Amino acid sequence: MVKIRSIGVNPVDTYIRAGKYGPRQFPFTPGTDAAGIIEAIGVGIGDLKIGQRVYIYGAIDGAYTEKALCVAPQVHPLPDRLSFDQGAAIGVPFGTAYRALFIRGDARPNEFVLIHGASGGVGTAAVQLAVNLGCKVIGTAGSPPGLELVRRLGAAAVFDHHAENCIQQILDFTNGKGVDLIIEMLSDQNLDKDLGLLARRGRVVIVGNRGRIEIDPRQTMTKDSDIRGMSLMHADAAELALIHAALGAGFSNGTLTPVVGKQFPLADAGKAHEAVLSAGAAGKIVLSVQS
Repeated sequence: MVKIRSIGVNPVDTYIRAGKYGPRQFPFTPGTDAAGIIEAIGVGIGDLKIGQRVYIYGAIDGAYTEKALCVAPQVHPLPDRLSFDQGAAIGVPFGTAYRALFIRGDARPNEFVLIHGASGGVGTAAVQLAVNLGCKVIGTAGSPPGLELVRRLGAAAVFDHHAENCIQQILDFTNGKGVDLIIEMLSDQNLDKDLGLLARRGRVVIVGNRGRIEIDPRQTMTKDSDIRGMSLMHADAAELALIHAALGAGFSNGTLTPVVGKQFPLADAGKAHEAVLSAGAAGKIVLSVQS
């Protein structure tokens, strides 16, 4: 049992709430990400202790709550250097970014990696992970604060995705070669353009989508390129253990830091759902729980 102090808000929460994603019986408690303090514990749990600061990825009855009941693999130590708000910004964003980059995307050092929507929760996580690997990271964002945030996180180049010449700017930065890997947050808007941006044998990993799009499949033929779907929900127990072990090391040694944008009280979860779908993201949106 975890006494919740902060809760992460993800776009998928809004899709589930609206009945558009996954089978759900209503009413139900949404939410996957949160952080707090272990209040009670069962027998044989292992290294976890009452009073320990933790973040969670998953809860038996949802995370938008004052107390969450979890099974042990859903609970992970939260280093002292991170706040509860930052802990609530880990599960889905960093898990998704890690799986997209390394498990589905096969990211390698020195590759050009384009992260579309790099200023949001998943985007800021992906920038840090790719920079730490030694990739040449290109990030896009849609607002001056978002652009500055991505630049501060270590991206080699940052471009405004609203600019008419954004695609050409990216190609110019790669000296016309194209990018090796694209982490795509809004594929219904960008996928056809992404295929034109790829280098030979490049990959697009689709992390987010809100509708249909028409593409020219010939663009994949001329470059031997791949379109790869990705959902963190498909990660099995062994894969999740690998992901959180790697992330935990980064949080402890200071190479990874969750970025928190807006904060709302739990009572204003509806407003947070509106905000998470709005343009101009600059970090993760969280809900605070009064202790």
